[in-house]
Amino acid sequence: MIDIAPPPNDSAPAPAPVPPPVSAPAPAARTVAAAPGRWWALITALLLVLGVVSLAVAWKTDQRVAALEQELVRRQQESAKQAVEAQMLAKQAQENVGAAAAKVALLEARVAEVALQRTQLEDLIQSLSRSRDENLLVDVEAALRMALQQGAITGSTEPLVLVLRQSDERLARYSQPRLDGVRRAIARDLDRVRSAGALDIASLTIKLDEAMRMVDELPLLAVAEPRRDLPRAAAAPASAPRAGAAASAPANTPAATWLPASWGAAWQRLRTGVWDEVRALVRVTRIDHPEAALLAPEQAFFVRENLKLKLLNARLALLSRQFPTAQADLIAAQAMIDRYFDRSTRRGTAASDLLRQVIAQARQTTLPRPDDTLAALATAAAGR
Repeated sequence: MIDIAPPPNDSAPAPAPVPPPVSAPAPAARTVAAAPGRWWALITALLLVLGVVSLAVAWKTDQRVAALEQELVRRQQESAKQAVEAQMLAKQAQENVGAAAAKVALLEARVAEVALQRTQLEDLIQSLSRSRDENLLVDVEAALRMALQQGAITGSTEPLVLVLRQSDERLARYSQPRLDGVRRAIARDLDRVRSAGALDIASLTIKLDEAMRMVDELPLLAVAEPRRDLPRAAAAPASAPRAGAAASAPANTPAATWLPASWGAAWQRLRTGVWDEVRALVRVTRIDHPEAALLAPEQAFFVRENLKLKLLNARLALLSRQFPTAQADLIAAQAMIDRYFDRSTRRGTAASDLLRQVIAQARQTTLPRPDDTLAALATAAAGR
């Protein structure tokens, strides 16, 4: 740093001039004349120094201003970067807030689901914590209603009888006095169900199958067939008189006097066989419907097939529990057998008897309901 001397003050006392020596009076005037020039030189030097200092100060100020501008630019850039980062952070924060809101909603849904599961679990625990009496009564009632549905579908009382018997056995093993009324009601319903006549669809279908199998073997009235059962029927009652005649032949017949017994028996068998063959050649039959005798031989196949179709329709109606339709088909099949087939034969009689049995049994039956047992179960469940 340059130290600048202060300018000379005019008010200050000037230094006393050195007196010239006495011996030389001329140099004093030269000294007085040189003093103002020195002052101007000092002032000029001072001004130069002030100019240099001013230039140095101005240069330094310019440097500081440039440094400040650079600092401001740097800080502005940093502020811009921080603003961008702040925007990015704000965006990330917004996304995080959205994700947090979604998670909160998911957690709320999970909480609601857990609450629902808790409620269901509590209900399950309550249902499991019921007394053994209530569980037993509920099981018995459910089994009875299931047996009623099975009986309505199958038309049989066996499911209901089986369930009533099993329920009585369970109550007997439990041995609770409060449930004695239920056991008495079960006994009454069991007796009523057993006494009710139930329709056995399986046996009826078996009989219809047997009748359909016999259709191909039934003799038609329009077709003359040899009756093989007549000689057998005639030979049975004739065997006893022949035996008696053989025993009394030696006393009553004159042929026994000259014919051996073996020859007489052979002659009798020959005569009986010839007579049976002659009787088989002629057949006298009463026909109530003349159209049956006028049936063409090629139409016999269609008659048998129509009879089979009637029986098959009746079987399907029985399985579908359509008893009026089954009755109509069975009556029509019975009328066809009576009109076109010979009922005097053994096969015709058997087929007609099967159809009569099915017609008599194929009727609508009402299954009894265990109302006493259901009422007793409701009373026991209510605690009365």
